[in-house]
Amino acid sequence: MKKKMYIIPLFIPHLGCPFKCVFCNQNSITGQQQEITEEYVRQTIETHLKTLPSNAEIEVSFFGGSFTGIPQDKQNLYLGIAKEYLDKGKIDAIRLSTRPDYIDTEILQNLKRYKVSIIELGVQSMDEEVLLKSRRGHTSEDVVKTVNLIRQYDFKLGLQIMIGLPGDNLEKSLNTAYKIVELKPDFVRIYPTLVIKNTYLERMYKEGRFFPLTLQEAVEISKKMYIIFIKNNIDVIRIGLQTTENINYNKDVVAGPFHPAMGQLVESSVILDILIRVFEDKNIRNTKVTIFSNERRISTIIGQKKFNKLFLEKKYNVKMEFKILNSLTDDKIVVCTDKKIMRISITDFIKNNF
Repeated sequence: MKKKMYIIPLFIPHLGCPFKCVFCNQNSITGQQQEITEEYVRQTIETHLKTLPSNAEIEVSFFGGSFTGIPQDKQNLYLGIAKEYLDKGKIDAIRLSTRPDYIDTEILQNLKRYKVSIIELGVQSMDEEVLLKSRRGHTSEDVVKTVNLIRQYDFKLGLQIMIGLPGDNLEKSLNTAYKIVELKPDFVRIYPTLVIKNTYLERMYKEGRFFPLTLQEAVEISKKMYIIFIKNNIDVIRIGLQTTENINYNKDVVAGPFHPAMGQLVESSVILDILIRVFEDKNIRNTKVTIFSNERRISTIIGQKKFNKLFLEKKYNVKMEFKILNSLTDDKIVVCTDKKIMRISITDFIKNNF
């Protein structure tokens, strides 16, 4: 049985970052307002280890967006602590996130020395106009070169994408997705752009020069990208920023498609599309339908506020029932009527029908 993955997150702000990306407020996004000490890193790791099961697969992850841009001595301090726990067998991997233009051969060799195994790059977009208007300070070609360089060192690679940035639209977002597919990352994250307090984007928004995506627009674009990645065997490990003390409405989120369960909204919408196709193809109407899923996925299949259930009942005049069957994996559902039993792999259905 596959071990459950747990991440010990350490948010490292790059308080001296020379780039002024329009969407970025390091304090809000990382939740940190000062430098991280050795004591803080050790204490955070120890606190998490006390609460995790002994048979778990555990990663220490340095988030913040530009880890390899902070001073070298700080990098080595943080990585050295994580490596101690790795060498003792208390954790299983070290992960970090950084910018495409903060990677070179020397940096990668240093990361190898400290046994880092996973690198995430904040790509955000592969469209030059979007990158320029967002003041990213790098180009799509920088991304390609960096990905190719990282591949020479056998790291597991993740790419982070933002949708709804200045100058972005559906076509550009999907083009970015297809260009990301060409780079063959191991996984991706999709982040709909939020307007955060004390950013240039907030100023643009208040001056009427930036219009964030609506929640529905963000779900639809994310869904289209999700399908592209799944069809190309690329895992989507997160959609939407994680809710924190600061990343929340009435806190530091001024505007934009914020939702505490954005990923579930997107996956639920994908599943509804699948069920609509199944109902149409099998001519399921005017009957009782029972859907089986494991406990983890059942609420996603029903939909938030029972949206999927109510939609299907109204459109097809059916009586929907949902039951838990924990022998099913997250990828599997079973749809039953009085005449049919349909076993569906969500991944295979996406690959074969979308």
